[in-house]
Parts: sequence; structure tokens; C-alpha cells
Amino acid sequence: MKLTRPARRASLVVHVVASASWLGLTLGLLALAVTATMTGSAVPAEASVRAMKLFADWLLLPVAFLTFGSGVLLSVGTQWGLARHRWVHTKFWLTLATIAATAFALRPGVNSAIADMAAGGPPAGPRDLLPGPIVSLSAYVFMTAISVLKPWGLTRRGRNHRGLRPA
Repeated sequence: MKLTRPARRASLVVHVVASASWLGLTLGLLALAVTATMTGSAVPAEASVRAMKLFADWLLLPVAFLTFGSGVLLSVGTQWGLARHRWVHTKFWLTLATIAATAFALRPGVNSAIADMAAGGPPAGPRDLLPGPIVSLSAYVFMTAISVLKPWGLTRRGRNHRGLRPA
């Protein structure tokens, strides 16, 4: 089932805006994590970690799921297909992995840092707050690059769909 031109365009706009928002949120998280770990004062460190918690609790997963859903809609509703091109297939699995990492690593890490600071502990160290945003940002930049470049050609399924024999 192919999307109509207006539906495809609307879906593409939603996908690009959601993807850019996800990348921007992650860049903001990285800036807050750097501030929390590099400042010498507990007050800005705590404010940075609390802002990270706000982003992680209220914005990251909804934007991630909107990105994922609009991407799946575009892939199944256009000529690209979900498993016909390696770059689309790679983005699909990498998006799922980053959503899982956000839910099961980044958010709990931020919550742990908040709990430590509330208990009177020191501000979170770089090993606690920096890896999540760095890995996420790297993944999003990579996914953006392959969206533009569309490397690697067809998958076996894509070759079969087009009537080409596997190499």
C-alpha cells in the first residue's frame, strides 16, 4: 500500500521534524551533562541534572516514538520498503536500539544521579551522565548521514522484489 503524495509529504515533514527534535534534545542533554560534570559548584550541577531529568522523562521517548512511527510509515508506504534497502533496515534497527537505550540506560542513569544528589552525594561524574548523550548523538548523526547518502544498495529481499537474482 503506497501513500498518496500529500500523505507522503506530510509524513516526511513529521519524520524530519521529529528526527531533528530528537537530535536537538540529545545535543541539549549533552550540554547539560557537560555542565553537570565540569562545574565546580553543586547548584549548577544539580540544576543541570534536574533539567536532564525533565527532558528524559517528558520529551525523549515521545519524540523517539514519533520518529520511529513516522519512519516505519514512510518505509512501508513508499518505494523504499522496510527491508528492501540496507540503509532503511539499518536505521530501523538502530532506532529501536536507541529507544531501548534511552528507556533502559539513559533515563535510569539520570534518575540515579538525581537520587544521589538528593541524598547529599556529589554531583554525577562523567562516567554517569556523558556516555548516553554521546552514544545517542553519534547514532542520530550516523542515521542522518545514511538518510542523505542512502548507501549500501538493496538487501536480498529488495533484489528479489525487483526481480533481480542475489549476488
